[in-house]
Amino acid sequence: MKHKLLILLGLVFTVLVIAGCSDDKKDTESVTDASPKDASEDSKNEAIDTLKVSFVPSRDPEEIVTATEPLKGLLKEELADLGVNVNHVEINVGTTYEAVGEALSSGTTDVGLIPGGTYVLYDDGAEVILTATRAALSNDSENPVDWNENKPTEGLSDKQATYYRSLIIAGPSEKGQELSEKVNNGEALTWDDVNSARWSVQSTSSSSGYIYPTLWLQENYEKSITDLDQSIQSNGYGDTFAKLAAEQADVVVVYADARRDNEENWIGDFGREASIWEETNVIGVTQPIYNDTVSVSKNADVMSDDLKQALQDAFINIAKTEEGKEVISIYSHEGYQKAESANYDGERDAQEFLRNLK
Repeated sequence: MKHKLLILLGLVFTVLVIAGCSDDKKDTESVTDASPKDASEDSKNEAIDTLKVSFVPSRDPEEIVTATEPLKGLLKEELADLGVNVNHVEINVGTTYEAVGEALSSGTTDVGLIPGGTYVLYDDGAEVILTATRAALSNDSENPVDWNENKPTEGLSDKQATYYRSLIIAGPSEKGQELSEKVNNGEALTWDDVNSARWSVQSTSSSSGYIYPTLWLQENYEKSITDLDQSIQSNGYGDTFAKLAAEQADVVVVYADARRDNEENWIGDFGREASIWEETNVIGVTQPIYNDTVSVSKNADVMSDDLKQALQDAFINIAKTEEGKEVISIYSHEGYQKAESANYDGERDAQEFLRNLK
């Protein structure tokens, strides 16, 4: 009996040893499996050699390039924190609004900071991911006289806006002053009045520099910019104000706070003696225009859903920093919010209207 008991105890001990070895093996396998898994997760950061960012020439191109230089480092840092490693960020300014839209459509640029009108015109190849927010202005009236009686226009630090307006502004030339006087006296301008002036406009995809002023002409006179006897396309708004100051143009069409952006240049670079607020008057105000976009190319090799999301978060984060605020102020942007294509349906209606005019 004692012999059988010893055999039984021996068998139990053997089973326990084997079971213990088996558990040790499982523990070892668990540790071994964990290391490659963690390493794999760490290596999931997306790697991009070059990210190309394009701006439209709404200001002097050299001024834009200089002001946005810090964006290269800011974007690289933010994107890295969000899981996207970028070796190089290239920034350029398109020769026209259309040039940036075409670059997005063809995939030769990855990101474009473009107006809503340009986005809608090229939304077959561009996708909006963000819309800019700006400080609301001290004036938002549809009545031009209100803008002239409450000069200068100022930004409101406690209120953000998702839209802006285009203004039709008359300058210091004899014709410009003639139109200003009529408006400020409460007289309605006739088609002959506006058609007798020399107009400076932007490219056809510019919301504030072409599209919405055309809608204003249609609403008031059933006419278009193409019907004007004297209209010239300027190379950005700086060029527009230079022409107005030199009295080479009588009327310009600009975004609502453009005079604020050119206040110093008016006397300094453009050689006027009186301030821009004294020498210019609003003679027309358009309907609201949804703010600028950050759009990405649908056809760029580097573009992915992860990159789009990272870009959204990166721009939003950058706009919250002091250095970032300084960079994006070149476009009077103060922040960003995520956007949807449907936000720009009003712009699509405007584009359709313009196409039907041709």
